[in-house]
Amino acid sequence: MKLFFDHAASVVPDIDEAVDWYVAALPGTKILYKDASWAFLDAHGARLAFVVKSQHPSHLAWRVSQADLELLAAQHGKSIDTHRDGTRGFYLKAPGGNVVEIICMTGTQWEVPGEDVTEE
Repeated sequence: MKLFFDHAASVVPDIDEAVDWYVAALPGTKILYKDASWAFLDAHGARLAFVVKSQHPSHLAWRVSQADLELLAAQHGKSIDTHRDGTRGFYLKAPGGNVVEIICMTGTQWEVPGEDVTEE
């Protein structure tokens, strides 16, 4: 099984304000996606997401293959959700109230080019 750290997501009250702040504070930060409910940035190799509370919790995300997503979901007794951008995943509650997302990005715009998430 291969897991790759993908992104950190923070709940913010204002997506535009968060994006503007990070772009100004960390010159060279690229906006990969932005709408009223979430944004996705590349801050020099660190992928950051900003979300509104009604859509997603703050979380840390690891990406996996479709087969590993299904295996892990079964192991944790979780159902897999399909997000509006075509990614599929589920959330786990970690100690201390933290949340972990296991996500498959294969076949979506967020797939990392050249990365092989399949078993060796």
